[in-house]
Amino acid sequence: MAPCGDAAPDEAGGAGVRPAGGGGRQRDRLPTVGPGWPGGGHRLGRGETGPRPRRREVAPPRAHGNGAGPPCRRRCCCCCCCCRRWRAGGPADTMSCLPEPPASRAPSRSPALSPAPGPSRCGGERRRNALDAGAGLGTVQDRQLRSVDLNHVIRLLKDSDSKDLETEQLKTLKKVVKHFENGFPLRDLAQVIEILNLCAEKTTEQEAFTEPLCELIKLCGLPFQKKKLSDEVSYSVAVSKSIAQLGYLMRVPSSQVRIQICKCVVSFYNTELPRKLLSGYQPTSANYKIQMAELGGLAETLVLSLALVENQLTEKLWVLKALQHLSSSGVNCRLMMKAQAASRLCLYLNGVDPSGQLVFRSSEILWNLLENTSKEEVVNQLSSLECVHALKEVFVDLLVHGFRHYDRQLRNDLLVIATLLAENPAAPMIESGFAKLLIVLATFTEVKIPNPLVKGLKLTYSYEDFEMKKLLFNVIRVLSKDPCAVQLLSENDVMPALLYYVKPNKKPGFRDWSTAQYEELQLHAIAILASVAPLLVDKYLSCQANTLLLMFLEWCIGQDPFFGEGNSFHGTGGRGNKLAQMRYSLRVLRSVVSLYDDAVNINLCDQGAISQLLDILKYAANKSKEKEDAILLEIQADILFILSALCENDLHRKELFSYEGVDILIPFIQMDPKKLHSGLGHNYLLFSALDCLWSCVIGCYIAEDYFLEKHGIFLLLDLLALKQKSLCNIILGILVEFCDNPKTTSHISTWRGEKDQTAANLLIQLWRQEELELGVKRDQYGRIVDMKRPVASSFQKQQEVIPMPANCPSFAIMEVSENIRAKLYSLLCKLGFENLPGLSAKDFVTLAIIQRYIDFKVGEVWSELCAELKEEFRPVESDEEALKVISEISENTGRMIAALQTEVLESQHHQEIQEEEKTYAKIQAIHKQREIVNKSWENFLARTSNYEALKKAKRLQEELIEASRSKLKPQNGAVHSTDIKDLGTTIGSGRLVTVESTPPQLIGGPLAVADIALRKPSVCEGALKKIKRVKTLDSVKKDSLPVE
Repeated sequence: MAPCGDAAPDEAGGAGVRPAGGGGRQRDRLPTVGPGWPGGGHRLGRGETGPRPRRREVAPPRAHGNGAGPPCRRRCCCCCCCCRRWRAGGPADTMSCLPEPPASRAPSRSPALSPAPGPSRCGGERRRNALDAGAGLGTVQDRQLRSVDLNHVIRLLKDSDSKDLETEQLKTLKKVVKHFENGFPLRDLAQVIEILNLCAEKTTEQEAFTEPLCELIKLCGLPFQKKKLSDEVSYSVAVSKSIAQLGYLMRVPSSQVRIQICKCVVSFYNTELPRKLLSGYQPTSANYKIQMAELGGLAETLVLSLALVENQLTEKLWVLKALQHLSSSGVNCRLMMKAQAASRLCLYLNGVDPSGQLVFRSSEILWNLLENTSKEEVVNQLSSLECVHALKEVFVDLLVHGFRHYDRQLRNDLLVIATLLAENPAAPMIESGFAKLLIVLATFTEVKIPNPLVKGLKLTYSYEDFEMKKLLFNVIRVLSKDPCAVQLLSENDVMPALLYYVKPNKKPGFRDWSTAQYEELQLHAIAILASVAPLLVDKYLSCQANTLLLMFLEWCIGQDPFFGEGNSFHGTGGRGNKLAQMRYSLRVLRSVVSLYDDAVNINLCDQGAISQLLDILKYAANKSKEKEDAILLEIQADILFILSALCENDLHRKELFSYEGVDILIPFIQMDPKKLHSGLGHNYLLFSALDCLWSCVIGCYIAEDYFLEKHGIFLLLDLLALKQKSLCNIILGILVEFCDNPKTTSHISTWRGEKDQTAANLLIQLWRQEELELGVKRDQYGRIVDMKRPVASSFQKQQEVIPMPANCPSFAIMEVSENIRAKLYSLLCKLGFENLPGLSAKDFVTLAIIQRYIDFKVGEVWSELCAELKEEFRPVESDEEALKVISEISENTGRMIAALQTEVLESQHHQEIQEEEKTYAKIQAIHKQREIVNKSWENFLARTSNYEALKKAKRLQEELIEASRSKLKPQNGAVHSTDIKDLGTTIGSGRLVTVESTPPQLIGGPLAVADIALRKPSVCEGALKKIKRVKTLDSVKKDSLPVE
């Protein structure tokens, strides 16, 4: 029991409760407690509240000095605090008006202190009169402060030769308290702490020193006084040690002292300035003491002191109150964890405490430790069997006997801590029976099975019970991760309780959860069902869960009017629709079909799940066209995965999927590549569609042929041409599988990409890109460099020789499955290595390596085998010769391919030279033709401008004509002359002649414009407007004129 006059640290306010998410806590007031627990007190620190006791009526205090009544004769903090608060317009704080614990009181007056014998009482009275008069206040106070010789006080307290010194020592201590009533200067703090330690030693034998010791400790709660701004830093080490000494004073076996120490610590967080400030001094900053307490390790000391007050409830509550304030700091929380604070506090939870503060403050400190330190470390300290038992007892007591708002909030706080413990496999939740209790509490309202653990227990529909229901569901989710808890989940009807919510929503009754609350519980239960169902497959089937889920999904896409609230975490995206219910129901189906359990899958397919899932997929796809969001994309991806799991390795189910399923898959494969990086989940949806194609189409010729008719191979090659690393592997695998269909190769060969790229060229480019990423050595032309290991990656060459068992694959074998080269080789084998269109010489160089890929991999395996043999033992001569021959064959294959590559490059180089020569020959012919045309034009100009040249040309023409005639003259035949006399032309005679004009390119002007028909003539070109009948033949203008 607390001594008379000592008050427990009860405060106005309410207990804090954290909801399931660990967010902000709500507060409510505690009920009224007995008169032995006076209320009021300092305002709590961060997150601190407590039970509100019965309010005490406090009369307004009389004013000091200028008030209506006489001044208060007792100068105590109680009276001054009341006065200040009354002047502020509010009621006085009842905690500050409490009487101090009883102790033997020393005389109220003592002589003043000085290095010499103390002055007379008259001098002291005169100084007090001067202070009251207010004359020279600051100077006198500073002189008084300087007049105190603390070293003399220390020597006086150390002197224990005479018993008559007790009275003088007590008077001296009273005087010290009087002198430092406004706070201790930083420079004197070390001596003050030494005085405290000396007083603490004397209290064990002389109880009279208890009161001055408490007064000095109380003064330590006032702000320290500094003279310079740098004093806080200069005296930081001394101050931190001094505050640490306050914690060590908890060893004093006095309830008064311990409670005063705790009050002093609490005052660090409720700093009030002194009534009067000393001249030349100013108080330290508000957080200075808090920082020094962290530096001095005060929190750790107070945690250790809990063992000293274990059987004293009042002192224990004050220590917890001080620790509650200190735990608001991360530094203090780490110090407290060193002293095993979590386990110590948990063991105190089930202690006897009529006020309820013990549970409240202990849980608050535990919460602060969880928030400010390592959660794993706190949970590990709480994972002992004793702590779990204590937590269980307190939780059950609050559950059964708690009927107040505060009790329910505190119960939920403890339930969150229990959930954190359940996440730790080392915590004895099952051994203590706590896990079973929580499971029964989570399910007893749904299954209605009698259980002695919950007999007579009824939950209300209050917000706190709603929060507890969600927390209990969360405990089931946590326990489902522990294999040891599966038996408990099966025995306590968890599956029927969760399936209770797999039904269409109904209107709430008079005494029932609200619509929003029921929807939140429903979504939460279905989400947990996705974790529990794979563990309890037998229970899942016996409860006909597949039937319930399919009926629920049918309701989700039906026309039944329902508008979801979408308020909770699980209701995201479900406001005004049923998408949230559909999303979590599909998650349950996904979790069970991923087990590939034949009983589950057959049960689903027998109920028409494939056709129903295709209908839901079309519904979601149509919704996604209206507005794309992550929820719809996730729903579509989950349906595709479920269909993949159901149809894989079952031909009949693939036939059910074939036509309708392929029509749905095609738009997914045609997805815009830009959407893959949108962040909504399009990439996940595309992978699911490709996986569904592989599982539901390949292997069924009906579905394969229909996919080919829809140009599906072209769409896959278009995706492959994007060269995205994440897509290439699965697309190549699909194409290799598709090549078992003889119609596929023709589709692959027909495909053309950008710039008329062929499929063979695309595959070879992917091979080169893969080898570049693997670090395979090639020269600048792509030829083999390492003849012994031509296709080995850089990582593979760095591995040391490690002898391995025969059943373990080596690096050369493992490398085949870790990249896409094997798939590229298989696909090119299907297409053939001959007559591949659209390949360059560089492609043929790479193709030569691809063609011998298997031979090179066999050589690598033999190379590893030889290295392993040489590590273990030396082969016999015949074996060594055989290994040498095998190695030479592999190396010769590399040399042969390198020679073939060189030959291809040389052939290409020779072909390029020939093409270059042909190009130069063509250029020369063009130039020669231009020279002939120019020479013909020059002759033409000569004939038209020089008559002698024309005559010469005419004679030459006649000679040539004559020479071309036959020398034999016909007998008896008439000879007719073909010449026209007096004709002045050098061209052949006829009815029509062609007149060649000067090419417009030579004379320039408007006729030089190539596209004269489209050019608008200018004013100066009017003389040429009549030239409209000119016919252009091969850029030479010719006019046909009749010859008369």
